[in-house]
Amino acid sequence: MNDPIPTPNPASAPAPAPAPAPTADAHQGLHSEQGALRGEHPGRAAQPVIKVADLAWLEFTKPDLDRAETFAHDFGLSTAARTDEALHLRGAMAGTHCLVIRRGPSSRFIGPAFQAADAADLDRLASATGHKVRPLTEYGGGRAVDLLDPSGIPVRVVHGVTEQPAQPLQQPLVLNTGTSTAAARVNAAQRPPREPSQVQRLGHVVLSTRVFRRALDWYLQHLGLIVSDFLYLDGQRDRGPTMAFIRCDRGSEPADHHTLAMHLGPGTGYVHSAYQVADLDMLAAGGEYLRERGYRHSWGIGRHIQGSQIFDYWRDPDRFMMEHFADGDLFDHTLEPGWAAMSASGLAQWGPPATRDFLGTTPSPGVLLQAVSALREDNEVDRARLLGLMRALSR
Repeated sequence: MNDPIPTPNPASAPAPAPAPAPTADAHQGLHSEQGALRGEHPGRAAQPVIKVADLAWLEFTKPDLDRAETFAHDFGLSTAARTDEALHLRGAMAGTHCLVIRRGPSSRFIGPAFQAADAADLDRLASATGHKVRPLTEYGGGRAVDLLDPSGIPVRVVHGVTEQPAQPLQQPLVLNTGTSTAAARVNAAQRPPREPSQVQRLGHVVLSTRVFRRALDWYLQHLGLIVSDFLYLDGQRDRGPTMAFIRCDRGSEPADHHTLAMHLGPGTGYVHSAYQVADLDMLAAGGEYLRERGYRHSWGIGRHIQGSQIFDYWRDPDRFMMEHFADGDLFDHTLEPGWAAMSASGLAQWGPPATRDFLGTTPSPGVLLQAVSALREDNEVDRARLLGLMRALSR
């Protein structure tokens, strides 16, 4: 793997111009302890096949589409299309649907679909991988290339899918900030309605893998994603990172801090997905709405460190974790990855401690079987890594 981009040698450089005023560095303070050390993963591929523009949607199977639709509406999504065999759900912003749920014998995550920036990208990706570009019929047109990542998760790259028009958006509340000169709301009370947090769009998906380095390099090379932050296990930095927050490379156009996040673990597949809402009040009021209807709360409300999002996590009736978020970081292509030690306490700047449910550390036969299976297979999970993960999630 290539070294990080080298810095110029001051001894051979011409006399510097006067230094500009210092600018804020997103990788200082809470965001990250430091950048990469020499020889560590650069967080991007030198010559990626393509550069995807965004995460398009996620696909699942579930046996009860009526129950799935009820939860989706309570969570703040709306129905874009519905048949006896499939449910397409959308956010309020213009774009493709953000969830596709097919009727199936069990509740299962199928995989993500990413949006190609250009139609020619599909041909380039197909040629590089030996796959075919095929037409999409049930999604409103368009074309796709279907791949498998190194974890065995199906990954679809699409272009030309018909987009849904924008819907009226919940508006952020007008806030008084504490100074009389900045008063924006006068002679008016603040009464956010107790209603679903309107989902604006799909933000990101988090996946677990036993082959973290291989999967990371695959996404960077094939989809042109770039890393915003790496996490490593305390005392094992020399073995490389075990989690990455990965964004789309849109050049000078800012993108979400992460569209995809991955971490090394004994399990493989879906961890959670995240959906943007207008602001903290909409997130909190929508959480109360979900709580009143008996849905299971997983963790929140708080503010993350990597990504800075205000967050709140819930379980749907099939126990898939879904996140409402607001006020996330936006980075352009110039920012290099930050590096920090992984810990449960390092997941949030403020808020309640991360729960066992969120961390996936609740003892169960399934968790034990995953760990035993991972240790027996040829992958990146060994005893030292597993113990390091356990210690990180207990701190």
